[in-house]
Amino acid sequence: MSVASPVGERRTVTALLTLTLVTGLIDAVSYLQLGRVFVANMTGNVVFLGLSVAPHSGLSAAASLVAIGGFLVGAFLGGRLAVRQSRLTARWLGMALGVEACIVGAVALLTATGVMPADSSHGSWATIAVLAGALGIQNSTVRHLGVPDLTTTVLTLSLTGLAADGNWRQRPARRRAASVLAMLAGAAAGAGLLQVSTSAVIALAAVLVAVAAALLSPPHLWSEST
Repeated sequence: MSVASPVGERRTVTALLTLTLVTGLIDAVSYLQLGRVFVANMTGNVVFLGLSVAPHSGLSAAASLVAIGGFLVGAFLGGRLAVRQSRLTARWLGMALGVEACIVGAVALLTATGVMPADSSHGSWATIAVLAGALGIQNSTVRHLGVPDLTTTVLTLSLTGLAADGNWRQRPARRRAASVLAMLAGAAAGAGLLQVSTSAVIALAAVLVAVAAALLSPPHLWSEST
């Protein structure tokens, strides 16, 4: 069951586009650095899992399974939080995205210090699982928020809507186009910044999730719990 955003449409759309940008950043890290696996796009992982049957595919079935498993755990936890806290919408969104930002920020710190592996050559399953869990929380939270055309992860329906509906001047079409561009920008920025530092890309993603949390949970609405 979807709940209404506690803030205005412009802030909500900005926050969700920011989270879409985060998806591009994080999937750039996971695919290019952690071994050709996604931590946000589970459709891709299911396909990779099937393709890994080919002996020379270069794809790891184990990595895809780890990502899917981590994502499901995160989505489950995010869903339980949504069920328990969604009546206090501002607090729920702030808590969910705050947890995601903390998890991603912790991964950035741990990869920067070498505690967690930042590339596939050193065994990156823990990094994959934790990042996938964080994106699972994001996806389940956005799903419960239920804003049309802004899932922050899946673009297939957005592209289908752009092509099928025709009128690109209407608000839904603009949202879909903005979502595609945000994902593209995030992936491109992530690929570029990876030339400098993997942990820096992850840290940037954590900051952007925190920005989205702030946009969706204005301070005065926390009074709704009292």
